[in-house]
Amino acid sequence: MKHVVSIAATAIVLWSGMASAQDRETLERRVQSVGTLIESSSAARQIESSGDAAARAKRDNARLMHREADATLRGGDLPGATRLLDLAAREMMAGARLAKPEQVIGEKARRDFDARLESAQALLAAQQRITQEKSAGREAQDAARSIEQQIAQAQKLASEERIAEARSVIDRAYLTARVSIESLRRGDTLVRSLNFASAREEYDYEIDRNDTHRMLIGVLLAERKDAAGAMPPTMQAFIDKATTLRSDAQAQAGRGEHAGAIKLLEESTRELVRAIRSGGIYIPG
Repeated sequence: MKHVVSIAATAIVLWSGMASAQDRETLERRVQSVGTLIESSSAARQIESSGDAAARAKRDNARLMHREADATLRGGDLPGATRLLDLAAREMMAGARLAKPEQVIGEKARRDFDARLESAQALLAAQQRITQEKSAGREAQDAARSIEQQIAQAQKLASEERIAEARSVIDRAYLTARVSIESLRRGDTLVRSLNFASAREEYDYEIDRNDTHRMLIGVLLAERKDAAGAMPPTMQAFIDKATTLRSDAQAQAGRGEHAGAIKLLEESTRELVRAIRSGGIYIPG
């Protein structure tokens, strides 16, 4: 009986030693895998490219814990090494989550670009249809070609993952198409008379049209300002006059004189059209 117990005890000791060796081998592999997570995984690249200071601090903490886990394992403390490796992995993934917003922002920028591209293409199709219906002249045709070129340029930039540059170009194409359509429709008195129930409503429309032209100029200026931040002088005079006219229009509207305010806004928008043309963008007007 004692002999049987001795054999059993010996077997338990041998099994325990084998289990310990296996646990150590498993932990050594885990030290390597956590090291890969920290140094060369997609999470590591995400943290590195994000520029997020908090995310990088989490990664640095994970490195320290990983080194301590390796030293603890070499010292024979397997439970301590396991605990430190778990902490290192959790700290690294927390850093990756902090860096995630940059990726989300990038994805959102792409979705926003795609949506604006679709809108610009729809407006171009409308501009071309109206041009044909009205047998519009060379200016409208030049505008269509310009919009087409801008859309193609934006798509090329987007295909190269230069989304910020692509967005600037597609915004210009979208606004150019919009102001071109508005200019083509200006002569359609029937549509205008049906659209506006009052002088106040027409005034609101003219404010919106003026704003659209100003937005296009804003895009142009962002692209054309010189290193000192000055806008082209040929555009400045038109913009200054347009600003004064709009201010006068708003003052008249404030007194309830919407009919006069509409005329001033139309003059203001004409000055903006001149500014846009001087910036090299074809729009009818």
